[in-house]
Amino acid sequence: MKTDTRVDAYIAKAQPFAQPILTHLRALVHKAVPEVVETMKWSMPFYTAPNGKIFANMSAFKAHASFGIWHVNAVAELKAAGFKSEESMGSIGRVESMKDLPKDALLLKLLRLSGEAAAAGASPMKRTTPKQPKAPLPVPKDFAAALKKSKKAAATFEAFSPSCRREYLEWITDAKREETRASRIKQAVDWISEGKQRNWKYQNC
Repeated sequence: MKTDTRVDAYIAKAQPFAQPILTHLRALVHKAVPEVVETMKWSMPFYTAPNGKIFANMSAFKAHASFGIWHVNAVAELKAAGFKSEESMGSIGRVESMKDLPKDALLLKLLRLSGEAAAAGASPMKRTTPKQPKAPLPVPKDFAAALKKSKKAAATFEAFSPSCRREYLEWITDAKREETRASRIKQAVDWISEGKQRNWKYQNC
């Protein structure tokens, strides 16, 4: 097992409760990915494939430890097993004792997946499936009526991409006051009739 003396020092300086946790997690990483490279980044132990791609990291604080597995499926599988990453940094939430760790078999499985992805040169946290497009928003009646009064604006709005239409619709529906909403609708129709997207001032439309 090739280790980094800086990681040894990090574990030695950790709170007594955290030392067995970090030692155990470290051993699991090496068991799952024998070719792992240990290093320190941002003052914490990180684990990479030989090509330098990160696939896991661990850290210890005053009252808890954390462990991150850099794979897109890790959080979902751990959450299904009852571990909520929202409670702390990392993939399994706050770890205050060995009892707070998932079963070794699950960690080994996820570490192997993450290590393989990193070794292949892929970004382990990148989605493996395309992000589903958002459902189109309905056009409010008052905005539809305003568009109807301008054939050019109506045609241009219809030709916009779904994301461009959504930007206008969200801007209008987010208005808290009726006066603001009416003002935004008028401004939107003027801009759309000129072929401008919602954020035309900041982008080439």
